[in-house]
Amino acid sequence: MSATISTTLFPTTIAGSLPKPAWLAEPNRLWAPWRMRGEELQAAKDDATLLALKLQEDAGIDIVCDGEQTRQHFVHGFLDAVEGIDFNRLVEMGIRNDRYKAMCPTVVGELRLRSRVHAREARLARAHTTRALKFTLPGPMTLVDTIADVHYGDRVKMAFAFAGLLNEEARGLAADGVNVIQFDEPAFNVYMDAAAGWGIEALHRATDGVACTSAVHICYGYGIAPNIEWKATLGSEWRQYEKFFPALAKSRIDQVSVECINSHVPLSVLKLLDGKDVLVGVIDVATDKTETPEQIADLIGAVMRYVPQEKIIACTNCGMAPMRREIAAKKLEALGRGAVLARKKFG
Repeated sequence: MSATISTTLFPTTIAGSLPKPAWLAEPNRLWAPWRMRGEELQAAKDDATLLALKLQEDAGIDIVCDGEQTRQHFVHGFLDAVEGIDFNRLVEMGIRNDRYKAMCPTVVGELRLRSRVHAREARLARAHTTRALKFTLPGPMTLVDTIADVHYGDRVKMAFAFAGLLNEEARGLAADGVNVIQFDEPAFNVYMDAAAGWGIEALHRATDGVACTSAVHICYGYGIAPNIEWKATLGSEWRQYEKFFPALAKSRIDQVSVECINSHVPLSVLKLLDGKDVLVGVIDVATDKTETPEQIADLIGAVMRYVPQEKIIACTNCGMAPMRREIAAKKLEALGRGAVLARKKFG
């Protein structure tokens, strides 16, 4: 089964993750422990993936994804398949420029993929939806910012090693029938100068020869306390993106996902992404309050001052993994209804 990208005005999608069912993992938290093991766990992950697809389709989401139901964490879901990493050699690190402290595994040798990482869930999703399918992978810069190293001795060198592995998996996903591959790079808004240079070049390596649409997701993080506290220190206008959006506009990446609703990102900054599809975050993942269709349509209308309407994709600000499942479902429904209203107002 295959599909093409929707030609509908203001198509909808999500940043990637959805809450997991309580029977699969402990709810309302990141790094939620699995409820089962072995073959039973694998079957449960398959079931959760199909439920995630159904939830999105029922809400009117045009470009669906697997909801990251098979991964405990968006970074470690990829690292688990990589040789050269010692998961028992944990190092406490400050990541995202010391925004968090985390116990991180260590790169101890040459990085290699043991096997395909996400073939099972990608093929399962492709077989069970006729809609365009998106799949998410961690970006190279974010990977190196989330792991210790005693082998490469250089963040850039290690990032390009990871980019090569990401390229292997991305080529496989494209062959599996995935329409959009999105690289999640929250590190881009922390290391802006590097993002404009080797960060984008590492993404180019990751997307080299990949026969589908490419996207990069940049945001201020999940709606968890450390992120909310950090955002409160950023001032009344978040203009950090000005430092690297011009370089992104010149890049070979097709789409850019940006946090917009209830953020302090001036919408005028989006002009700097000229030529790119812009995934406009119209759903706030840091609050349980559900957006109204009118709020969503109005924000889309405001973005149209800076982005051509045919380049606008309505999205969530970030992943919804830590949210209550019923709240996430309501927000998906609002996203679908808001896009419908925007089409009526501006189509």
